[in-house]
Amino acid sequence: MSTEVLEYRPSEDEPFMNPRQRDYFRQKLERWKEDILRESRETLENLQEENQNHPDMADRASSESDRALELRTRDRQRKLISKIDAALKRIEDGSYGYCEETGEPIGLARLDARPIATLSLEAQETHERREKVYRDE
Repeated sequence: MSTEVLEYRPSEDEPFMNPRQRDYFRQKLERWKEDILRESRETLENLQEENQNHPDMADRASSESDRALELRTRDRQRKLISKIDAALKRIEDGSYGYCEETGEPIGLARLDARPIATLSLEAQETHERREKVYRDE
């Protein structure tokens, strides 16, 4: 990776989702995915090392609780990887950065903070309000 790409920040002054912006987000997503996969490998190694009998019931219960938490975290990260993969596909097909509901550009700041976003901030807020109304009924 060149330092030029790492130092580059997408700007509102340039055409939306130009090749440089797409490359920026592709690299950001790929680095995020690599980090998650590395953490998953480390967790698996730790769980294998931890796989020892604890003679003390409290130690065993604590270990099982830690293991359950780790596995839930890994499951969330597995789902996150599929969202990252979907975002990478959208970069390839040219739909990345555009709201699934309105077709309008998703703001660069939102994409930089949440590169897997599929809805503009406005559409996301509308979606969450609708969800809350249904939940409250």
